[in-house]
Amino acid sequence: MNKSILIIVCVAIFCPSVWGQDNSWSLQKCIHEGMKNAIEIKMQQLSVKKSQKEHNSIANQVLPVISFTGTQSYNFGSTIDPATNGRVSSNIQNDNFFLNAQMNLIDFKAFANAQRTRINIEKTKAELAVIENEYQLQLLESYFQALFTQELLKIQKEQFQNSRFNLNRVLKEVEIGSKPKSDLYDMQLSFAQEEIKILETEQLSVLQKKQLFQLMNVENKGVAEVVLEYAIEPFESKESAAISNPKVRFAELNHLGNQKETLWERANNLPSLTTFYGFSTFYYKPLNQSATVVDNFNTQISDNKNHQLGIQLNLPIFNGFRNNKRIAAAKLETEKSKFGIEQEKLKVKNQLDIESQNKANYVQLSSKLKEMKTYAEASFRTSQAKFSSGSIDAVVFSSVKNQLLSTEYDLLKNTLQQQYITLKISLIQGNTL
Repeated sequence: MNKSILIIVCVAIFCPSVWGQDNSWSLQKCIHEGMKNAIEIKMQQLSVKKSQKEHNSIANQVLPVISFTGTQSYNFGSTIDPATNGRVSSNIQNDNFFLNAQMNLIDFKAFANAQRTRINIEKTKAELAVIENEYQLQLLESYFQALFTQELLKIQKEQFQNSRFNLNRVLKEVEIGSKPKSDLYDMQLSFAQEEIKILETEQLSVLQKKQLFQLMNVENKGVAEVVLEYAIEPFESKESAAISNPKVRFAELNHLGNQKETLWERANNLPSLTTFYGFSTFYYKPLNQSATVVDNFNTQISDNKNHQLGIQLNLPIFNGFRNNKRIAAAKLETEKSKFGIEQEKLKVKNQLDIESQNKANYVQLSSKLKEMKTYAEASFRTSQAKFSSGSIDAVVFSSVKNQLLSTEYDLLKNTLQQQYITLKISLIQGNTL
């Protein structure tokens, strides 16, 4: 006996699929999985890493650039003898080696470029936040659309049990002759109509859940058995919080980036100071001239060394006004991006005003729907009694039952809409769920 219990416990622990899998999905779980799997978000995350790699700090940009060059050439016929600098008629092998180092002491373009690339990093991060925010809004809408249909299906199935009970009772009463067959026909028609509505709702529910999982990029073959959690986890409304919508932040960074672009263009009119160092040496050897004696390779490399050290000042004087035109265009783009900030702020404000008004409308309507549901339930109870006693026919009774179904769903949807709008307002403000 103890051995059998041990086997059952082991199976339950190590083989949970035997007992079935938890197929319940909350809004938070959907958002977590979606954010983890969304391809667009992954692509933008790589863009952030790319912008970070492209950024060069000011210290990095003033580091010296060092290069080494080596050449080997063969001169045939009339050429210059490297030893005498005189023209001779011979064939000569010539090897040259150059080592060059250059460092910018003052370069305003380097300073402006470091600021530009740093702003680009922040812009790509802000763009990532915009993509994440819009994606969460899409998931939120898809989740609640599927949840609306799922809860409607529950209400329809609950009412369908009552229809099945009444149909069976009418069938028995017709068999004993206490009700006419016309009532049976009416009940059968109403029963068939409800079956069709339930089937249509089931199909719509599966379709919406499939769309939700496609949006999350999650494979789920048992999507028809997925249960979306009706009880949304407690969420503190942040409607009075300061607006930090990522689109506004991106517009602000875009404006700042355009200001840095203007500085970069202006840097083309500013002087630059560069220091440089050069080292060179060479080796030469006459070809097919056995009588000519030259020093060996190491001796020539050592004797022919040359060093060059200097400072170069570059002062732009005139470039055909081309750079001034670029500066003017950059200024205009900066002014344009400034209006972009105001435009995004206005869009967010208008969207929040609309959603807040929608929520106020649903709250105002909620009390009326509760009152209407109370009346519908009372009407259904009295109609059920009247139908049982034969005071009303099946058509009237079905109409009363449909009214109850409609009011129950309207009240449920109103409650869910208030939750949906509260979460949506928070996302628009830039808060995370």
